Amino acid sequence: MQPRLLIIAVAVLLGGIGLRAQNNPYKIDDSCYECMTRADALLGKEGFDEANEALLKAATAASDNKALVLYYFERLRNCCALRPVSDANVLAAQEEVKTNARKYGYLQYYYQSYQSVKNYFFNTGRQIRALEVIQEMQKQAFEENNEYGKWLAEKELASYYKVYGANSAAREHIRASIRTYLSTDDPTVRRQSLCPYYLDYASTFQLHLDSARFFVDKAWENAILPADTVMCMRESAILAAVAGDYPRYKSFRDKCLESPHKQALGRQTPTIFKSIDALYDGSFDKTDRSDTSVYYSLVPNNIYILSAVAETVGRLDVAVDMKDFCLNANQKDFSTILEMHVSEMDARYENDRLQDQVEEKTRQVEKVTRMVMVLGILLLLGVILGLLSYVRNLRRTQKKDEKMIAELTAANERVMKADAAKDRFIQNMTHELRTPLNAITGFSQLLALPDGMFSSEEKEEFGKHVLNNTSMMTMLLDDLMSTSAMDSGGYRITIGEAECESICKEAMRAAEHRLQPGVQLLFKPSMELPFTFTSDALRIQQVLTNLLTNACKHTKEGEIRLGCSMEEVPGMIAFSVEDTGPGIPEGEAQRIFERFVKLDDFVQGTGLGLSICREIAAKMNGKIYLDTSYGPGARFVFAVPV
Repeated sequence: MQPRLLIIAVAVLLGGIGLRAQNNPYKIDDSCYECMTRADALLGKEGFDEANEALLKAATAASDNKALVLYYFERLRNCCALRPVSDANVLAAQEEVKTNARKYGYLQYYYQSYQSVKNYFFNTGRQIRALEVIQEMQKQAFEENNEYGKWLAEKELASYYKVYGANSAAREHIRASIRTYLSTDDPTVRRQSLCPYYLDYASTFQLHLDSARFFVDKAWENAILPADTVMCMRESAILAAVAGDYPRYKSFRDKCLESPHKQALGRQTPTIFKSIDALYDGSFDKTDRSDTSVYYSLVPNNIYILSAVAETVGRLDVAVDMKDFCLNANQKDFSTILEMHVSEMDARYENDRLQDQVEEKTRQVEKVTRMVMVLGILLLLGVILGLLSYVRNLRRTQKKDEKMIAELTAANERVMKADAAKDRFIQNMTHELRTPLNAITGFSQLLALPDGMFSSEEKEEFGKHVLNNTSMMTMLLDDLMSTSAMDSGGYRITIGEAECESICKEAMRAAEHRLQPGVQLLFKPSMELPFTFTSDALRIQQVLTNLLTNACKHTKEGEIRLGCSMEEVPGMIAFSVEDTGPGIPEGEAQRIFERFVKLDDFVQGTGLGLSICREIAAKMNGKIYLDTSYGPGARFVFAVPV
């Protein structure tokens, strides 16, 4: 008897160890479950690979094939969670799961791999691709007659349609998943609770309909888990609120919020209850659109719940406002369009599944269709050719009309712009010429007075003013003549020998009388001088004189620097004019080169100088621009080929 008792004791002990070794929801070795839990917490994060490799080692050591399949399944889930990740990597990870799930006989993970890939495509904004994955899973399940696969596919399709408000399609797949549940012997399916399915079914109906209440009652009949009961109480509370039975609503609401399993309600349920209470006691303020208001804290489906309650309590203004909010998000239109699109995709995959049964009929239909198409083409060919010819003539006429209208419109715009420019130019020139002319006249009259009224120093000062304003008027007239010559095509570039230093100093002498008191004019070359090159020296001097004159106008203190370099613009000699004036906004860097543009109307000038400089630069195959990186002050660069 003693050996027999010893054997029984050992058997009981080993049995107890086996039970302890699978004390987890997945029924795998506990050491494997611990590794899987750590890996699960690191999905998409650093450290996952090390944690999941520990699961592989533990599964191998314990000879736990299910844990080994879960190792590959965790790899797939991690791949789906990574960002960025390629579709090829995700699909390769799925193939690993499918291969090992089939190899070791755990086909539920074979089909759950489709679920993970569907979630990946859905979360990356490719909803139609996600639907194709679900339908691929459904097709595979029907081909293999796998009850778990059929049930999971119907469940996922119902969820997909429900997200987009396609309630009629969602109901069909919920019914199919319930039928599979009631008819199957698959233990993985039978371990599920039917309660959530009936609650989902109820949510596809409008809240005031008897169908919604009927399926909530069915959910109560099938509530076997604490979370099931809490969710049933939530739906019953909402139905009572919509029906106007506030005491019944309040009873269910309090039970929900006091339940130890209230986390199953979701984060938005307390806000829904709070809003319903506010609607019933009249304190709901539809103008409150803060971050905690109903408009920003609830999804559209829950806003529709509150809209129904608002209608019940007579707050039609609130109900209309809530419905408008949802419609403005294009929920209704988008759901309708998507329902039609995904229904078409569903039908296409259903036809693929039945293709073997109707292949012969399909070929016959295609043959008849081809014959009909040939006959139709022959009969309609003449009509089509005639229509094409008619349409072609209409298009030609239309294009001619459009071209003529465009030309007339452009010509009209040019005339209007030219007229406006002429007016601005005449006004500007009148003002600009009058200013130096008045000064010349005034100081000339003072010089003409009898001797003895002014000292020789004062007369010398008056003479300088006359000379300065005469030079200014000459420059204005030169700008006008240059512009006219350019417009008429009479402006010429004469290429000859040019000496850099001589050009720069002549330009400085031409502009230095315009310097304001206390401002220095400096020559700062960045290259070895003397330097002789081939170009139009006179035109270069004209541009530099213009740039220096502009700098003198705007620089009230500091200095103006004229430089030259062969390094700044490759293949060209670049002249630069820098000042310490107020500078030019970066947004005006191009506009200042247009005709008649002046950023400061209180500074003398016609607004032609920089436009003339730009046209001279273009004619010399060079360029002129404002260096926007320079500051404070302004820096212009004029570069010409050497």
